[in-house]
Amino acid sequence: MNDALRAAPDLDETDLAILERVEADFDVSLETLADELDLSKSAIHYRLNKLKDNGVIQGVTADVDPMAFGLEMVSITDVSVTHEQGYSEDIGESLSAIDGVEQVFYTMGDVDFVVISRVQSREQLNDLVERMVALEGVNETSSRFVMREFDGPTSVTGNLTDDARETVLQPSSQ
Repeated sequence: MNDALRAAPDLDETDLAILERVEADFDVSLETLADELDLSKSAIHYRLNKLKDNGVIQGVTADVDPMAFGLEMVSITDVSVTHEQGYSEDIGESLSAIDGVEQVFYTMGDVDFVVISRVQSREQLNDLVERMVALEGVNETSSRFVMREFDGPTSVTGNLTDDARETVLQPSSQ
């Protein structure tokens, strides 16, 4: 993953307004967007396609409730590994491929990876951690269990700081 701000297409306030609305409700109609933003449906359609083509919108998904599947146990597992050439990508991909793993973060500091997992039972969690430990290069794991989840904004546009918003809206000078 590139740490630098990737060369994004020039976005304006209208693009951000469309993105904010689509993130809040992925099923919003073109007509509703057009009415809310005082644009034609064709203008909305064109802008959405441009945002998709430029990789700003990566897909359309449904927000599925994990509790509907009994996935009530969430764990945060720190993973320490042997440092060899290419280890971050290889081990990161291997951790991500384990069933039950939701997110994997390659980190700097005392641990190399932080893994967020969601399962139905302690037995499933034990199996998941055993699969992590069995990966070549994994030296040690340490897990914490989430006691309660707090809902917060999960949208990219909703979490932009004022400075980040200004940076996104500035035309690229490259």
